[in-house]
Amino acid sequence: MRAWQYMGNHAPIQLNEVPEPTPGPNQVLIDVKAAGLCHSDIMYMGEGDAAMPFLPMTQGHENAGVIAAVGEGVTGFQVGDVVGVCCSGVQPPMGMFTPGGFADQVVTDYRDLARVPAGLDMSLAALATDAGMTSYHAMIKAGGATVGMKVGVIGFGGLGQIGARAAVLAGAEVHIAETKQDVWPIAKAAGVVSCVEDSAEWVTNPLAGGDFDLVVDYAGFDTTQNAVNAIKRGGKVIQVGLGRSTFTIRTHSILGRTIEGSLGGTVSDIEEVYALMLQGEITPVYTEIPFDGIGDGLAKLAANEVTGRLVARFGD
Repeated sequence: MRAWQYMGNHAPIQLNEVPEPTPGPNQVLIDVKAAGLCHSDIMYMGEGDAAMPFLPMTQGHENAGVIAAVGEGVTGFQVGDVVGVCCSGVQPPMGMFTPGGFADQVVTDYRDLARVPAGLDMSLAALATDAGMTSYHAMIKAGGATVGMKVGVIGFGGLGQIGARAAVLAGAEVHIAETKQDVWPIAKAAGVVSCVEDSAEWVTNPLAGGDFDLVVDYAGFDTTQNAVNAIKRGGKVIQVGLGRSTFTIRTHSILGRTIEGSLGGTVSDIEEVYALMLQGEITPVYTEIPFDGIGDGLAKLAANEVTGRLVARFGD
């Protein structure tokens, strides 16, 4: 079967022919129908061989498809079920320690499966498994966004657009910091109150926001200090974005404030996002590309040339 793999030495992802996988105990084999492209894919390759000790490694951790076979011990699922795969569950991270879904088929633990409701587009089903789950969990579960809170969102990209909308639906007053002004109208349509280019403006320009109860940083490009500066005493920063592998914080600025990292989420988070998508409450911007376009798609993502999310469709 076909698989896009990282071969090592910081080289671009490569399309190879590999053996078809076989499900073991508690595993299912999935015919992949859609796979989202993520900045984490780029970060893993940028970190080098130490980040992925098993090479070559098939990338892709944002997947949805149809169960083609089940292994011993699988309960509650059968061949033909349409599912999404939680990438932060029982199985080690896909695309990093276990083969991911930039391939015709993928094997995963059945306990990491989310049921895709009838009528939900497969591209949405795929992107909800990471962009949806991760952003929703960070905003609602880790951040606790709720009615009456003032919330800042750094980065209105593949994750930020969903996190911001989730906060709006929760009743929070939401502001975003996003360098791409062409997406500001999309943010306003989602219920965002104000938009700035630089999160530093939340401190230097009082009219632009500031004094937040919560800031969720979906970017991670030297933005964490701005997030800390923008929250009130007792406020919280949730760090999600991995744009930089390290950041520094001025010690005095964190006193009386909290920084918490949020990684992934749960099958329940995915299914809650599925329900909101099916209801039309969350409608993320995304672009579909063919399976053969995954390599070029990751290059565009690395060059910051993507609005929203890229989703590869294949195997239909």
